[in-house]
This record gives sequence, C-alpha cells and structure tokens, in this order.
Amino acid sequence: MHNEHKTVELVTEKIAAGEKVALISDAGTPGISDPGFLLIRECLGKGIEVECLPGPTAFVPALVNSGLPCDTFCFEGFLPQKKGRQTKIKSLINEHRTMVFYESPHRLVKALEQFIEFWGADRKASVSRELTKMFEENKRGTLQELAEYFKTKTVKGEIVIVVEGNKNKQTITSEPEENE
Repeated sequence: MHNEHKTVELVTEKIAAGEKVALISDAGTPGISDPGFLLIRECLGKGIEVECLPGPTAFVPALVNSGLPCDTFCFEGFLPQKKGRQTKIKSLINEHRTMVFYESPHRLVKALEQFIEFWGADRKASVSRELTKMFEENKRGTLQELAEYFKTKTVKGEIVIVVEGNKNKQTITSEPEENE
C-alpha cells in the first residue's frame, strides 16, 4: 500500500456498501508492524465488526528461539529509520524486559552497532531471519558478536532482533545528543 490512508478510505467505503473484505498479509499477522492496523482502526471507528484469525507472527518464534527470558517482554516493532531513532534506543536503556525489534536487512548492522553504543557490547541478543522458510537462520551471542558476524554477510529477508533487558540494578542515564 503506497498510500495507506486513501486505500483505507476506499476499503471502508466498500465494506459500508455491503462488500465482504479480507485483510491478508504475506509478511506475518496483519496489523503487527503493518499498515493493516490503519484499516482495522478505521473499521472499528466506523462501527464495522472486525474478526481476527491469528496467523504467523515472526516475533513469537524469534523470541522463543532466542533463549532469552520470554515470560515478560516488550515488542518495539520497527525503529524509526532516521529522526528519533537514537532517542528511541536511549529510552530503552533501563528496560528490564526482553526487547523485540523488527529491522530491515539493510539496517541490521546499524541497529546492532547503535545497541552496542547505548546498551553495551556484552548484552545478549539473537537475530532471526526468514523464520519458517528455507533459509531460516537464528544467530545468538552478544551484541558485539552478532555485529561482527553480520558485517561479513549479505543479509536478506525478514529480520527479528531480540535483546536481553537491562539486568543492572542501577539506572543508567544518558545525556541527549544534539545531533541525531
């Protein structure tokens, strides 16, 4: 969907006219880090009943495969591509729960390097890609080990990064940088 808001309006008009519509995604469950959320929100706002049949969601198997605690976790989805990216990462410095992120293959190493910068090189993490597909890969280690590993590879496919929460008893503070 290149223009999600126009498409949402068109689809909700069709539903209001009596047509039946199914929201299907080729990349996991619609609405999870997906523009399908906009359609769902609009339908609910207009009193249109929404029924959800759960489908595959990449973050669940990635979280389980990580070997990190999954009794409590926070799903952060995609980090901002540019503006606000460092601010978001800094805001999670003291997060004690396991954190789950989606990332594009082109920004994987950048994300790992930024996590190292703000959270430390020794934080345990896992990178999963192409889950349930032929070229599935789950790589575990420290953030530093993962950054070094993925710097040497051409990475393709859907990426889920799972990072250990802050286990320090003390709160870490970080001064905001002027340039982000």
